[in-house]
Amino acid sequence: MGAVDPETRTGAAAPFGDRLRAAMDAHGPLAVGVDPHPELLAAWGLPDDPTGLERFALTCAEALGGAVAAVKPQSAFFERHGSRGVAVLERLLAELAAAGTLSVLDVKRGDVGSTMAAYAQAHLLDGAPLAADAVTLSPYLGLGSLRPALDLAASTGRGAFVLALTSNPEGASVQHARTDDGVPVAAAVARGVAQENAAAVRRGALGSVGLVVGATTGDAAARLGLDLPATAAPLLAPGVGAQGAGPAELAAVFGAARRQVLATSSRGVLAAGPRAADVRAAARDLAERCAAALG
Repeated sequence: MGAVDPETRTGAAAPFGDRLRAAMDAHGPLAVGVDPHPELLAAWGLPDDPTGLERFALTCAEALGGAVAAVKPQSAFFERHGSRGVAVLERLLAELAAAGTLSVLDVKRGDVGSTMAAYAQAHLLDGAPLAADAVTLSPYLGLGSLRPALDLAASTGRGAFVLALTSNPEGASVQHARTDDGVPVAAAVARGVAQENAAAVRRGALGSVGLVVGATTGDAAARLGLDLPATAAPLLAPGVGAQGAGPAELAAVFGAARRQVLATSSRGVLAAGPRAADVRAAARDLAERCAAALG
C-alpha cells in the first residue's frame, strides 16, 4: 500500500503502537468506551441534552484519566447533540490528553481522495480540535482509500484501527466474502495492515495500525485464515461486557495473538456510575480480569 514508515516520521511523538504497549503494560489491556446512550444518561440521573452530556463526559474523564490504557469515545453519541455535543467531545479529548490517557476516537471514517484527507486532518492532525491518539477506519471502499489517514497518522505518531471482523451479524456478508483470488476479505485487510506494520514487525514491537476484531466472533479469525500474530497489529476487541463476551472469550478468540488485544467495554463499566470513583473501580476490576485471561 505504499506505507509511510513511522520510524522515519518527523513528529515528536513516539509511535502510537509503542505508547499503547506501554499503557497496556501499565494499566491492563482495556479501553473503556464512552458511549452516552440516552438510557445511560437517564440511569445516571442526567438529562439527554448537551448539559447532561457534558456532566457525563467530564465524570468519565475524571474516572478514567490515568486509570486505563485507553478511552474510546463514540463520536455519534456526541454528534447527535449538534455543535454543543461536538464541543463536549473536543473537551473530553483535551481532558484525556491532559491526563496522559490515550484516546481512540470511534468514527469509522472511510472515503476516497480529498474527502478522506479531510477526515484525516480532522482527527489526526496536530492541533486539530478533534484530534485523537487513534481513530477507527472502514476499509470497504478499498484499503487503499485509507492512504491519507494512514500516512498522516504515521507522520504524527498517531494510530488507526481498521475494521476487519466486526461483531454484528450483517458484517459477515462482506467480511467473509472472498476476493477474485479466493482470499477472504477480512484476511486481505489483515495482510494489508501487516504491510503497514512492517517496521514494527522487524523490531518485535506492537504496530501503530490495528485491526478491529470483535470478541464475539468465535473462531472466524482462524477459520478465515487471519494470521493475527504476523500482523503485529493491536487488536481492538469490542463486545466485552454488555454484548456477551467475557475475559474467557478473549483468550479463546485471539489465541496466540492474545498479547495484542485491547478489549473494549462501555456499558459494562459505565453502569457503575454516576460516581467517578465507582466507574474507576469497575474499570480497574475489568482490566485486571482481562489481563489475567490474556496472560
